[in-house]
Amino acid sequence: MAQEKNIQEEINSLSNRISRSTVAVVDAITQRGGFKGEELSTIGQLRDQCVQVIQLVEQLQQEQALTK
Repeated sequence: MAQEKNIQEEINSLSNRISRSTVAVVDAITQRGGFKGEELSTIGQLRDQCVQVIQLVEQLQQEQALTK
C-alpha cells in the first residue's frame, strides 16, 4: 500500500512538471508565431488539458496537506 502511494505521488509530481513544461513551451512557441492557423485549436486544447492536470494535482496536494 505504501509503495502504491509513493508511485501515485511520483506520477502526480511528474504529470505536474510535464504539464507546466508543456504550457511554457506552447506559450513560447505561440509568442514566436511558430504555429499555423489550423494547428491553433489543437494546440489550445493541449494547453487547456495541461492546465487541467496542473489544477487537479494542486487540488490533490491541498487536500493531502489538510489531512496530514
